[in-house]
Amino acid sequence: MGEAPALCVEDLKVRFSNGFGLRSKGFETSTDVGDKTFVIGCNNNDSTSSLEVHIYDKSGRKWVIPTVLGTKPKPYEGHSAVLLNEDRIMIITRGSTPDDCIWFLEVDTEYVKQQKEGSETEVVAWSKGVRGDAEKPVVISGPSGVGKGTLINMLMKEFPSMFGFSVSHTTRAPRGTEKNGVHYHFTERSVMEKDIKDGKFLEFASVHGNLYGTSIEAVEAVADSGKRCILDIDVQGAKSVRASSLDAVFIFISPPSMSELEERLRLRGTETEEQIQKRLRNAKAEIEQGKSSGIFDHILCNDNLEKCYENLKKLLGLDGSAPINPKPSPNGIDLPPNHSVSKIDNKIIIQHETPESGNASNNLIVLEVSLLKGGAPGRTRGLNVYNVDPVSNCLNGIHKPS
Repeated sequence: MGEAPALCVEDLKVRFSNGFGLRSKGFETSTDVGDKTFVIGCNNNDSTSSLEVHIYDKSGRKWVIPTVLGTKPKPYEGHSAVLLNEDRIMIITRGSTPDDCIWFLEVDTEYVKQQKEGSETEVVAWSKGVRGDAEKPVVISGPSGVGKGTLINMLMKEFPSMFGFSVSHTTRAPRGTEKNGVHYHFTERSVMEKDIKDGKFLEFASVHGNLYGTSIEAVEAVADSGKRCILDIDVQGAKSVRASSLDAVFIFISPPSMSELEERLRLRGTETEEQIQKRLRNAKAEIEQGKSSGIFDHILCNDNLEKCYENLKKLLGLDGSAPINPKPSPNGIDLPPNHSVSKIDNKIIIQHETPESGNASNNLIVLEVSLLKGGAPGRTRGLNVYNVDPVSNCLNGIHKPS
């Protein structure tokens, strides 16, 4: 579990702020969640030092160093901490870029509970906060030769700025001119196996002794670019994604008949007879699973390519019959260098302070957190940000915890 700080509960009361302020030496905040106090920060004046998380177990009167999952925030100058829903702590940083100033430390979410199972220590997880929402990723599956690749290419051609593919991970070595991060994310087997264990992969498989898989981070990266991610994976992969925390649309493309599928495979002229028979056997099993397993939200029969494509667009709201969700804002939250933080209901109020006097100005930023989605091991999306008049009625009742 590691060596914990030699502090008693009295030290805790004196040493740390209530979660809404900063220490003069270094920066550490303490936030009470049930019978535990979560201490977050850097305990010296060097803002480049590693951010640490310690837990004080009040019932057992002992300190615990937890297992920390996810990518932690980059070095910053200080932060404020706000407890949300008793299961995560919102961290608002100072001295960060606008797209990197809101983070969440999950302490009792479903993901954290899953990671705690079988663990002998406490577990917490970082998740980056993102302004706005994102379109649900689209999982498209179907047997070889059914035409799903053609349908996806048609989507990409008609809507080039709307859709994107995630970059898969693999433990095999690069081939020829393959570039890391472009063709694949090339990684070590031990690293990928640990990430799989930590729940960072949506689906994975072993092929010829090498691991291949789709990480949650790779899908999030597509959403960060303002595009909707398409996952072209087999039924087993779709089953794994369905069992994950990813909120996606699952579509299965089915052939009109096995005889039609066989004819299409033979017309391609790219497989031997043995390969064709193997693909047909696999296709039969995939079609049975696709239609009866409950994995897929929609099943499209590709008996006519143009008709199937129009039905696919309709499902995705691209035919004008349904509104398209706005893209997530590429801009972050431009926080003032000096600010105070308050909370009322599902609103976090950030007020600019004048450095010379420490007095608050009339500049208020409101973070609406009632529609948060996602979370570790991916992003936390749905932050709504707006400015308000500090004397308006909507801010009546603002208070700072004592």
